Amino acid sequence: MTLWLEAFNTDFWYAIVGAVLLVLALGAFITSRQLIKKLLAFNIMGSGVFLIMVGLAQYQHGPDSVPQALVLTGIVVAVAATALALVLIRKFVLKGGQP
Repeated sequence: MTLWLEAFNTDFWYAIVGAVLLVLALGAFITSRQLIKKLLAFNIMGSGVFLIMVGLAQYQHGPDSVPQALVLTGIVVAVAATALALVLIRKFVLKGGQP
């Protein structure tokens, strides 16, 4: 039973966990009606994509620096987009909208 587990390296597990996060968060994004929960699910989807990119960016001769730079840039953009979305959700709720 453990023979098939030994065939998978750590990088493969990063990609698998990222795909699971992506699928679960997509389901939560589709089924949730609250804006904060949708924003949280969207951020988890982004984390899943980042994990997939990191997991698939490994080579035999070491990691590739371009996908790592893309992931780091994506994290910075995701933080800024989350801050903007929180402000917009707050303004929407204060105007009388339902979250």
